[in-house]
Amino acid sequence: MPSIVSIEQVRKTYATGLTALHAVDLRIEEGEILALLGPNGAGKTTLISMTCGISSITSGRITVGGHDVARDFRAARRMIGLVPQELTIEIFEKVIDTVRFTRGLFGMPPDEDYIRRLLTRLSLWEKRDARIRELSGGMKRRVLIAKALAHQPRVLFLDEPTAGVDVDLRRDMWEMIDELRGDGTTVVLTTHYIEEAEAIADRIGVINRGRILLVEEKETLMRRMGRKQLTIELAEPLGAVPAELASYNLELGDEGRELVYAYDKAAERTGIASLLAGLTAAGIRISDLRTAQDTLEDIFVHLVRAEDREAEPEAADPEARAAEQAEVYP
Repeated sequence: MPSIVSIEQVRKTYATGLTALHAVDLRIEEGEILALLGPNGAGKTTLISMTCGISSITSGRITVGGHDVARDFRAARRMIGLVPQELTIEIFEKVIDTVRFTRGLFGMPPDEDYIRRLLTRLSLWEKRDARIRELSGGMKRRVLIAKALAHQPRVLFLDEPTAGVDVDLRRDMWEMIDELRGDGTTVVLTTHYIEEAEAIADRIGVINRGRILLVEEKETLMRRMGRKQLTIELAEPLGAVPAELASYNLELGDEGRELVYAYDKAAERTGIASLLAGLTAAGIRISDLRTAQDTLEDIFVHLVRAEDREAEPEAADPEARAAEQAEVYP
């Protein structure tokens, strides 16, 4: 089955000469939730805006449902719902009118029952006749989501949808995303709340400096790159790691009261047994042991820092960030 979104060798270069995206390849499968993670200025919003036909493509090709976003813009855009970062919304309109208008804008026939169900799902039905300027910031965010879903798109892009919203809306939004997946809608989201991506996404994509570092099934990524860490609490503090234990790459912490050992839990031998034996042979007494596993955030930070260390000096973050923030959603 072909991917519902296909991004092939896509490049974005601005008039200043800044390249915001470098030959990006990405396939998004129908019905999945893909979380696209990256620091500010990494290219997330640029990639979304080009996929939605808002920003031009310097080179490469993007298709949505088989429709080229450049040559067949209307058909491609009709399949897409977009919730942007900014609250770009007409504040003098009534809630129900702006949602109806958006549905009609995409050529969809009136469907009052669908509009009612959509507004009810987003806790907006009681506010349907309120003007948007009368709503709280969280309610305005809900209206943006309603507008994005008004024409029943097959692909929903959520660009930092929970930035600056309250806990209740954040929880409601993730519940709604899970329902949309159940309906077969494809969801692509960017978020700074990496623990939420870890909880809800099927696949994780990491982008930095305009390059896709990886796209992988979440569970596979966690198994492949997630480390486990053994923290050994010592009965007496150490001034340094004993020379005979140097091969274990131990870190001394908590003013010498802890030794930290990182290991691969999938390895045939973790080295823990021999380490504990080595500690006993060195006369080091242990008071307690505890283990912890890397989170998705730990993996993300490791990937981005490693890529930053290898990046060319001229790939300046501030300029890339300014270019990305200049993208405007209509």
